[in-house]
Amino acid sequence: MTNENPVLEAKRYVENARTILREKAGKENEMYTDRKYVKLAGHAAYTGVLLALDGLFGVKTKKRKDVNWYKEQLASVDKKVLNNFVNAYELLHLYMGYDGTREAVVAQAGLKRADQIIQWVEQRTVTC
Repeated sequence: MTNENPVLEAKRYVENARTILREKAGKENEMYTDRKYVKLAGHAAYTGVLLALDGLFGVKTKKRKDVNWYKEQLASVDKKVLNNFVNAYELLHLYMGYDGTREAVVAQAGLKRADQIIQWVEQRTVTC
């Protein structure tokens, strides 16, 4: 893992999620056929979001933080990104990561939110 650039690492995780969906999950009529790979992709993308946010907030520990910790941090900085994070949490972590939803539209919406959050972090780290 490249701790030196959390944004690049976060992008790599999200790209890995896309690769898993494209190459492993199997897609028929806007539905993925293998929940196992949807779950892996959801977990990978959500981990990417957390890596980017940890980099922004200067988190150095590997200790697991509650989702509410991230919500509190974002609420004090940017409400729009907070809403994106809540959506990413639901789409990537819950619907994909836990439930393994087969709906391709859910996966695409989650990945879009991940991209938006990572871009936001990247813009903030460039201007800091």
